[in-house]
Amino acid sequence: MNVLSGKISSVTPSGELSLVKIDCAGVMISAIVIDTPDTAPYLKADRTIKLLFKETEVIIGKGHEHQISLQNRLDGEITHIQQGELLSKVTIAARPGPVTSIITTNAVRQLGLAAGTEASALIKTNEIMLAE
Repeated sequence: MNVLSGKISSVTPSGELSLVKIDCAGVMISAIVIDTPDTAPYLKADRTIKLLFKETEVIIGKGHEHQISLQNRLDGEITHIQQGELLSKVTIAARPGPVTSIITTNAVRQLGLAAGTEASALIKTNEIMLAE
């Protein structure tokens, strides 16, 4: 499980959901949670929280020419690849902290990923959980 820390910058409730914007070491991250400030008192601006997301929910991108719907992008350098026959664990040193992804070994080869390669960790807004 990836765990980062950040400070809530805004909360926009809509029905039973809230769009939460979090500043993680100068990188803005968005999360949609099934809570509102009324049901979860920790959803307040300037509150420090943890962001949690699974390694299997992190997409790795290479280059900066992506036109995609993913809002959360953490750029950095690959520091380690643990390569298996089918799956590989890729770790990126991003500004908010290390981010680990599990992708296919075939994808590692196709993208030419290696330690020292610049890459992006991309996380869907609805895959991020928040915790106090």
